[in-house]
Amino acid sequence: ELPGSMSHQKFSLRARLVSFTHAIRGLKVVVSTQHNARIHVAAACLATVAGAFFEISSHEWCLIVLSIAAVFSAEAFNSALEFLTDLTSPEFHPMAGHAKDAAAGAVLVAAVGATIVGGIVFVPHVHAWLLSIKFS
Repeated sequence: ELPGSMSHQKFSLRARLVSFTHAIRGLKVVVSTQHNARIHVAAACLATVAGAFFEISSHEWCLIVLSIAAVFSAEAFNSALEFLTDLTSPEFHPMAGHAKDAAAGAVLVAAVGATIVGGIVFVPHVHAWLLSIKFS
C-alpha cells in the first residue's frame, strides 16, 4: 500500500465534495489558460444548440456527449502534462517537447474524431432541413 493511500480510510461525503471542488477548479484552469479549450467550449455549445434545434435522437445525443467528453478529457490531460513538463523542465529539452507534442496529438485525434461524429450526426439533419426550406 502506498503512503498516504486512502484505501484504509472510511468513505467521507465531505472529502468527495472537496475532490469535486478541485476537479471543477481544474476545468476552470484549463478553460481560462488554454486557447484551444475555449474553442472546444464553443464547439460543444454549438453542437448542443444544434442537437436541440434538430431534435436529435437519444443515440445521437450519446455520440455527441461522448465526443465532447473525449475532447475535454484529452484537453485536460494535455494541459496537465504541459503544466508538469513546464515545472520539471523549464529549459527546452527534446524529450519534454516530444511529451508535449504527443499530448497535443491526442487532443487532435479526439477533436478530429468528434468532428467526424458531428458530421455523421448532423449532416443528414442539416440536409433534411435545407430540403424542407427549399420546398416550403
